[in-house]
Amino acid sequence: MKTFDFEKMPIVEIANEIIMEAVTKDASDIHFDPSKDGLKVRIRIDGELYDYASIPGQFKRNMISRIKMIAAMNIMETRLPQDGAIKREINGRILDLRVSSLPTNNGEKIVIRILDYSKSLEGLENLGFGEEALEKIRKMIKVPNGIILVTGATGTGKTTTVYSILQKLNREDVNIISVEDPVEMDIGGVNQVQVQSEIGLTFANVLRSVLRQDPNIIMIGEIRDDETARIAIRASITGHLVLSTLHTNNSLNTIERLIDMNVERYLLGSALTGIVSQSLARRLCDYCKTERKTTEYEKSVFKKVLNKSVDIMACANPEGCEHCSKGYKDRIAILETLNMNDEIRNAITNSLPKEQLRELVYNGEVITLLQDGLNKVLSGETSFEEIMKIVDVDNDIQNY
Repeated sequence: MKTFDFEKMPIVEIANEIIMEAVTKDASDIHFDPSKDGLKVRIRIDGELYDYASIPGQFKRNMISRIKMIAAMNIMETRLPQDGAIKREINGRILDLRVSSLPTNNGEKIVIRILDYSKSLEGLENLGFGEEALEKIRKMIKVPNGIILVTGATGTGKTTTVYSILQKLNREDVNIISVEDPVEMDIGGVNQVQVQSEIGLTFANVLRSVLRQDPNIIMIGEIRDDETARIAIRASITGHLVLSTLHTNNSLNTIERLIDMNVERYLLGSALTGIVSQSLARRLCDYCKTERKTTEYEKSVFKKVLNKSVDIMACANPEGCEHCSKGYKDRIAILETLNMNDEIRNAITNSLPKEQLRELVYNGEVITLLQDGLNKVLSGETSFEEIMKIVDVDNDIQNY
């Protein structure tokens, strides 16, 4: 763990060094975990948390206050959760740091989320998607109206994907309006609206006004409630292309979730253009990855899902090297991409049972998260162990 000389080094410099080093290591989050004896600092790299440093108890309050001060938070308020932000250019990268405080029994816990949207600026083709998935997404965004949903758990890169799609659609002849909470990245040519629920400026209220602003494309940061879902769906069938995100795991769950949100089935069947479900797996280090024999269980999974006999596959070197952390470096997107067809639309509209809908969704052209993940194992990009973490293999294998 990193050690600091707290007697000689100002707390301001220590705070700056922690943030700078986390950014240099491509961390996504910095955690300041309080205990009775002080603060434990942990950083999340490629989805895994690692111990980074320990701050003694006598400097605990100073460190928390310093972070809150640079994030424009109220340093006197320690009883309620707060949110703040830090915007900086570090090593030529424009970074947006989101700061959250939470009161615990041992003092305030602080988490800094490091948002780096440089990949969004590079465009859709530079996100590491497979060519087949890219072609399906290109086909989705050519449709003049309808709703495209990017789904997945928190921290799986949904916003990066949506912003990359917006970059592709951002042309002189279209009016694009986004409704976000918060606005994650300024995009030239896009009219971005910040939701402020405390004054009544909610997603639903803003969307009603947006529809009177002659938009061609509407981006909704996240569908969080029934009202927003219904307005988004209605907007998409009145000549608008709508992009949004939803916290669901796959295509079938997304359709079921929208139905649960009281979206009329006949509207949903007409409006839904496509669903991109994504997750992130750690990428194997190109410098030190190794190979191993597959187990009988792994062979059976490859055979049933991909109809391939696999005896050898790539795996991580647990010792790691100077280029990586325990055999992994960076992360790779695992995708399930569904382009709607008439059969699936009719199944939604006519309230077919879940099993029949599943049959139509997964026996068509869709490549599932499991299939995409296993293909990336075969290409040496990630490991079987990583796919086991993000996909319920034993459950999903029943679809094949």
